[in-house]
Amino acid sequence: MIVHMLRFAFKETATAEDREHVLAVMRRTASVESVAFSTVGQNLGDPDGFTHAYCVGIPDLRALRRYMHDPVHLAGDPQIMPHLARIAIGPDLSDDMAPTLAEEILALHDEKVTLHPEWAAELAPLLAA
Repeated sequence: MIVHMLRFAFKETATAEDREHVLAVMRRTASVESVAFSTVGQNLGDPDGFTHAYCVGIPDLRALRRYMHDPVHLAGDPQIMPHLARIAIGPDLSDDMAPTLAEEILALHDEKVTLHPEWAAELAPLLAA
């Protein structure tokens, strides 16, 4: 199982309706067939100021690739990212002890960046913020 986590903070300009919409879109993404379990909501006790979190459990690398390229996921990100001030990806974790797992996950991320450069461009400033 690969557990993928995001922590994020909304822009100050995000309204209550914007926030609810973003969380609903995230819940929709977290419900795709490649996800075994998920939670989306408040981030408890984060000293770095991330107010919300997203966590999905994905059974294996094949499922992770499907998740990353799922049309629901791809359609959701452009609805989410404009409302975020910043995001932290990970730390992820896994019960798969393969020594190359982290590199294989990074390769999947790099593949998505190559296939969807507009996604990577929209994500980049949120990571640096």
